[in-house]
Amino acid sequence: MPESPGGTTAFHDLSAFLATPRVTGLALSPDGTRLVASVQSLDTHGTGHVSGLWDIDPAAIREPVRLTRSHAGESAPAFAADGTLYFLSGRPDTDPGAAKDDEEGAGVWALPERGEAARVARHPGGIADFTLARDTGVLAYTAGLLPGAADAEAHGKLRKDRADAKVTAILYESGLTRFWDSDLGPEEPHTFVRGAHRGSPVLEGDDTAAVDTGGQGFINESGPVLSPDGTRVAYTRFVHGRVPDGNHTVVVVADAATGQELHIADRDGYQYSAPLFTADGSAVLCVRDRLATYEASFSYTMVRLDLPGGAESDLLEGFANWPSETAISPRPDDTGIWFTADELGHAPVFRRDPDGTVTRLTASGAYTSLCVAPDGRTLYALRSAVDAPPTPVRLDAAAPDQEPVMLKAPGGVGRLPGTLTEVHTEGDDGSPLRSWLVLPEGACAERPAPLLVFPHGGPQASWNSWTWRWNPWPFAARGYAVLLPDPALSVGYGPQMHERGWGQWGGRPYRDLMAMTDTAEARPDIDETRSGLAGASYGGYMTNRIATLTDRFNAIVSQASIWDLRSFQADSDASMYFRRIFGDPLTRAERYEQDSPALAADRIRTPMLVVHGAKDYRVPVGQGMALFQDLQRCEVPAQFLYFPDEGHWILRPGHARLWYAALLNFFDHHLLGTAWRRPALL
Repeated sequence: MPESPGGTTAFHDLSAFLATPRVTGLALSPDGTRLVASVQSLDTHGTGHVSGLWDIDPAAIREPVRLTRSHAGESAPAFAADGTLYFLSGRPDTDPGAAKDDEEGAGVWALPERGEAARVARHPGGIADFTLARDTGVLAYTAGLLPGAADAEAHGKLRKDRADAKVTAILYESGLTRFWDSDLGPEEPHTFVRGAHRGSPVLEGDDTAAVDTGGQGFINESGPVLSPDGTRVAYTRFVHGRVPDGNHTVVVVADAATGQELHIADRDGYQYSAPLFTADGSAVLCVRDRLATYEASFSYTMVRLDLPGGAESDLLEGFANWPSETAISPRPDDTGIWFTADELGHAPVFRRDPDGTVTRLTASGAYTSLCVAPDGRTLYALRSAVDAPPTPVRLDAAAPDQEPVMLKAPGGVGRLPGTLTEVHTEGDDGSPLRSWLVLPEGACAERPAPLLVFPHGGPQASWNSWTWRWNPWPFAARGYAVLLPDPALSVGYGPQMHERGWGQWGGRPYRDLMAMTDTAEARPDIDETRSGLAGASYGGYMTNRIATLTDRFNAIVSQASIWDLRSFQADSDASMYFRRIFGDPLTRAERYEQDSPALAADRIRTPMLVVHGAKDYRVPVGQGMALFQDLQRCEVPAQFLYFPDEGHWILRPGHARLWYAALLNFFDHHLLGTAWRRPALL
């Protein structure tokens, strides 16, 4: 195998790479003096990840200090008005008299700055997420209720009755039956509020009530939020349409004490999510999504809902890209809004001023977990990039195109086994196209590197941030260059990038990918005679599609991939979405026939490694199994790497290690001519 001339790095040892601590979120105290990060590390057996909380110095002077270290882990840190740190954990109750049933699932815990943590909220089956009112001690959280249960006590009894009777059956009467990697139901998520009658610090056993007696449906991707004074709660509700194509989400604003619904953001052709109260509580900000149709892509913007009437205004009219995460200043007199959005291979932080002016605050990198300081002058966030894992940083809350101040935190991968550059070209319609290109150490005209091309998933996505799953650097450590292209349908390039590829999943995106590959292979430091292709989800679909159209690649890896569009549309957990964009297969079959790789299986000549998880409900495993069978039928060299207990993503540390080893050995065999080496434990 090619050796790195610069010596070994963490990426040369898959175990060392996968053992790197991962910073996943931030929380800032009300006075701005404490910054707490959630950090995932390997558990004591090295077979899973466990999250702990770390104190990060906002001044970037002292080293980080670990705050928690239970075997169950702690996550989702948040501060109360008095500075107490709250978090989720499934750790055992410190009260020796606690009933065993009460220990099941995660609860909400409170950790004062001095003293021991104590559990303040629990629910049979666990709590999914929670939030705290900025100015009071009111707590809201999401937890499940079984049909027929009006409160936690009744829910707990029904759970016990089902367990005692060994009943796991679920009766569905509408909506979805599964999501991502989990069966849905029989519990439905509800929002519970504690302390709303008193507006005082929460105590276990205090007044608690489910404020949405109708339930939130089976999908609740964003948790509840409270108004600053804790008198109102907003949450996302999944609405079952008359037919599945009408399924969508709405935002509900309710009285926190009584559950009375004060306003519902619902509009034909749109859905709403990610609510956030303004600092003065007079309005709710949320994301509005125009539902995709056969003719047009979905599209996101940020809207303001004035209360109590719900008058709606678009805050980003004319802004070219889609907002994702949003943050506000805790000061009622500061009405600026901070948000992130994909842009040209990055995901910068933007600030929207009250007059509508939008300023980009960061020049490079991808940002998440935004936290605004109490004075509104400083911003904290996690920054990552293709060549840098998530790291806490400090930003000026108003300065344009700045470089952040890096804060000291756990993790860090050390030296990279190569460099990162950009590749630019044009599509067949003249549109500008760009990709990231990872080059291994030592790549040059005299020693050109073999090339791997990684189409991303989505397809509404972009290669702009760090990933632990499809990380290019272990491949660079093995001597490969890796092209990370953003073709048609990628985000961060304005609406025209969606329009030029809409309705042709296997058309213009394919031609864009070939153009970007041609440009990369024209470089003197790339060996155009040795190339491989690998992708997952939509990227996996694209590898299948490419395999039917060209034999230019020496080997292909297809993971969690769509093989037959018609059977996939009917079986996916997002069936209603794909029927909207592909059409009803009974009356409008053109796109299924035009873009389905399975219809051209006999054209494939390239050796393929198929990878799939049995618990993948987005692209069900039958797609991978059918692909593997068709490859064998057509006498194409093929292997099938099957994970019975993984979903759409391969996440467990042991499986991730095998995944990287299998792909590296597969490409070594077909691109470098080495003997196939079966990874240990397979």
